[in-house]
Order: sequence, then C-alpha cells, then structure tokens
Amino acid sequence: MSDAPWTATVLTIFPEMFPGPLGFSLAGKALARGLWRLEAVDIRDFATDRHRTVDDAPFGGGAGMVMRPDVVARAVDAVKARGAPGPSIYLSPRGERLHQGIVRELAAGPGVVLLCGRFEGVDERVLEARAFREISIGDFVLSGGELAAMVLIDACVRLLPGVVGDAASLAEESFAQGLLEYPHYTRPAVWEGRKVPDVLLSGHHERIREWRRQKALEITRARRPDLLTTVSATASCADRTRSERREPSSAAAEKTRAEECP
Repeated sequence: MSDAPWTATVLTIFPEMFPGPLGFSLAGKALARGLWRLEAVDIRDFATDRHRTVDDAPFGGGAGMVMRPDVVARAVDAVKARGAPGPSIYLSPRGERLHQGIVRELAAGPGVVLLCGRFEGVDERVLEARAFREISIGDFVLSGGELAAMVLIDACVRLLPGVVGDAASLAEESFAQGLLEYPHYTRPAVWEGRKVPDVLLSGHHERIREWRRQKALEITRARRPDLLTTVSATASCADRTRSERREPSSAAAEKTRAEECP
C-alpha cells in the first residue's frame, strides 16, 4: 500500500487562490503536518500562444466564452502522467449533488483531480474524452469552480486519519447517521434568561443520547424531511437483512433484497 498522503490536484486559471482558506484551521494544520497534499496547477501553462489563451467563442453563438478542450486536455494529461491520483472531477452546477456519502468515498481514495471551470464552462468533448465526473455543491452558480473545489477538499480532508482530534465527533455530525445534527450548548448554563436543557446537566449518558437522537429527528423532520426517507429505507433494509440471515431464503428473494437494499 502506498504511503503517499491524500492529494488534491486542482486545475485552475487562478492557482494563487490556493490554499486560501484551506491553509487555516484543521485543514491548514493537517497540510503543514503532511497528512494531505495540495497542488494547484495553472491551466494557462498549457496554452500554446503568447497570450496564454485558454478560452474561445462558443460554436452556435451565445454569450461568453468556453474553455478550450485542447488546453484543458493537455493540463489533465500532464498531471495524470506525473502520477496525480484519484478520479477526475469537474465542479459544475449541473453535476450530481455533493453529499456526505460522496465525500466519504473520495476521502477513502488516494486523492482527487479537480477541474475548476470559468467563463461559460468547459468544452463538452474534453469532459467526455477524459471521463470527468461532474459534481455540484448546490443549486446555484458561482463565478468559477475554485470555491466549490475548496468546499469539496475541506469536506474530504477532515475525514482523513489524524486530522480531527476526536475522531468520535465525526460520527455525531450532520449526515453521518443520515440525520441533521442535534443542538449544542456550553457555558454559561443560563444566558439572557435562556437555560441549557436540564437533561444535558443530568450526567445521565443514556438519557442524553436519547435526547440528542430525538432532537436530531425533530430538526431533520422540520428542515430536511427528504433525509428521513433515506434513513427509514436504510433501517428497513438492515432489519430485513438481519431477519433473512436467520431464515433460509430462495434465490428469488435474495435477488429482490439485493436490488432493494444495495
């Protein structure tokens, strides 16, 4: 197994934007300790004219400019040739929505190669030819992919071994168990007439766990009810799997379970 750290290779026309916020707090300390690696690559270095042009007018007309496939391809091929690890990802509002499951998947790998678009976007042909996976951080549009790349990198880095001091805290965060996180309180116990819930001062760990679970359910039900469908389906599949392990099942039943509970 390779001892190389998890590596984020970022293709951008603004490499000076990195590490930016990633140079601070948990991610910055982990970067300084060598727990992960960052390389920002200037796409303009792969242009062939003296103006270092990376874009051109769109075929079919329309506003704005499009990043050229030949220039982007040379940049991608160059970093891949020198061993940049991980899948190639294009940050795009039309991509699949980033969620914690994708973050865990990417953090478990050797790294990522992130393409940051600018202007009106990137020529479709290079996205297809270099098998880019398109990922969106939300239903809104940014001026470029750099901030989205930072979001994805930060989300992955904090899951790497040794980055977060108390690894157990990761299991209680929003989305870790399919729910939004419960409320947090600290000193003072009374602030502006608002008291910390008595159960949190009780020292009764089981009651505290149950309270936190119930609050997580309430908040999720109010703010993200769509997540509860996923949690219910997962629990149902887990229960069915445990039941079927105790009882013989037909090949047809096994096939059905495999399709419904991947």
